[in-house]
Amino acid sequence: MLRQILALAFIFVCTTIAWVILGATIFSRTYGSNQQLQDHVASTWGSEQQQLPPTAHYTVTETKRTTTLENGKAVEHTENVQHHIPLALESSRIRVNFHLDPRQKGLLWYSTYGVDFAADYTFHNSTSQAQNVAFRLKFPAQKALYDGLQMKISDQPVSLTTDNEGTFGRADVPAGADANLHVAYRSQGLDSWRYQLGDGIAQARNFSLVMHTNFRDIDFADDTLSPTSKLLVPGGWELTWQYSNLVSGFQIGMTMPQKLQPGPLAGEISYAAPVSLFFFFFLIFIITTLRNIDLHPMNYFFLATAFFAFHLLLAYLVDHISIHAAMVIASVVSVGLVVSYLRLVVGMRFAALEAGTAQLIYLVLFSYAFFWKGFTGLSITVIAIITLFVVMQATGRIKWSEQLAARAAALRLNPR
Repeated sequence: MLRQILALAFIFVCTTIAWVILGATIFSRTYGSNQQLQDHVASTWGSEQQQLPPTAHYTVTETKRTTTLENGKAVEHTENVQHHIPLALESSRIRVNFHLDPRQKGLLWYSTYGVDFAADYTFHNSTSQAQNVAFRLKFPAQKALYDGLQMKISDQPVSLTTDNEGTFGRADVPAGADANLHVAYRSQGLDSWRYQLGDGIAQARNFSLVMHTNFRDIDFADDTLSPTSKLLVPGGWELTWQYSNLVSGFQIGMTMPQKLQPGPLAGEISYAAPVSLFFFFFLIFIITTLRNIDLHPMNYFFLATAFFAFHLLLAYLVDHISIHAAMVIASVVSVGLVVSYLRLVVGMRFAALEAGTAQLIYLVLFSYAFFWKGFTGLSITVIAIITLFVVMQATGRIKWSEQLAARAAALRLNPR
């Protein structure tokens, strides 16, 4: 009996080492090319976006006179210096619609999204004369496309000039009048979107931003403002940030939800596989001991390889098909290996009922516990406690010294 236990321990340790190597390989495949794949996604779809409010300014030319000493004589120079005088931003009415459209590259999903941005801003010319004002909108990202880009000033389209940083147009604003600027575009981004109120600590007067999402799993990054109101709408949320006179260094932002990542999930399941195999070996050992069923360590070795086959197949399926389909295929293959093997060793009843049920619990259900984000540890703990309770109740009246002695005698009389 002691030799059998030591043999089982050796098989368990060897299989654990194999799982550790498999898990390390999965994480290496996942994150080794992550930066390259992320750059590829950003180059073909778009990168993270951070939108700034537009600016408006007029130009004042000042004649500056300077005197220099040349060849012992005072020479006066005249130079025209231009100063850009900003117009105050009086109000902002912004509408942002997000359409989450994730894409998978390798063993990772990337949270790509489409965004419709439209906003109306009001600037005030506080001077006593009309000014020719330049309105400028900085693009939220350089690696992005901007379709349907438009800029209107007081409902009149303006001719746009675009450079690497943004687009701008000009219009005359009467003295003491407001200029209503409308901007809109459709774009694409990756992972997150932010609206920055200004550089550093900024002031926002009569500010309103309404955000629509087509997803429910919303998340706000650090150093961002929480919405002042939230409304659940079909398929997503309507989030509103509304302030009359806000002074803050925080931004407004949305972090896109992450899909279940197949690579890291398969790696975590592989690293935790020794725990599931321990439960399975423990239960099978108890059942075979109580029923005087002779399972040789070689039989346990093949059972361990069937468990390992589940994780090996899962690791190389997840980058070709969905994680759920990969789980189903790997589960069917592994359970089929165990049941078809044990029916030859012990019999169909034991193979299908005891061993098959135990594998469904300690391999399949155990692995699915990693899908329940935040409840994985609790799920495994509950499975362990239920297993302990069942085994304790089933063996509470067993005289182990007599049982093990009887088993050893039976093995001596009927050696394999």
